[in-house]
Amino acid sequence: MTNDPVDLYKFAEQRDIGVDWFPMQRSASLSVPLDDGSYSIAVDPWKMSTIQQEKVCLAHELGHCETGSFYCEEAALDVRQKHEHQADKWAINRLVPVDELDDAIADGRTDIWSLAEHFGVTEDFMRKAVCWYTHGNLAADLFF
Repeated sequence: MTNDPVDLYKFAEQRDIGVDWFPMQRSASLSVPLDDGSYSIAVDPWKMSTIQQEKVCLAHELGHCETGSFYCEEAALDVRQKHEHQADKWAINRLVPVDELDDAIADGRTDIWSLAEHFGVTEDFMRKAVCWYTHGNLAADLFF
């Protein structure tokens, strides 16, 4: 396990997923399927306040690409939520593997902030990961 987002950029490069940095009006990051069957990710680093946030956003966008979970802006809310959850689940499995989470907890890291620091992710993302592995859903706001 590494806390370095560079590994995610390398993963994207290996999968031929283009990642570009540029300012965006509304989003910190987004991913889109391209006509040739490949994918592209845009990241606005000026909207990222921490490396952890950049790592979580990039993993989430890679999750869209790796699971093919895309939707159009006009899609119904339940469809959008389903695709967002698929991307989150991929990102959780990539950044906070369950066996490594179990090991961290066994080593005494039981606070969300401590686990987030250990995995190099945001506290909100860590809440989602714990919720996913514990309750089988991503509704962390219901439990914390």
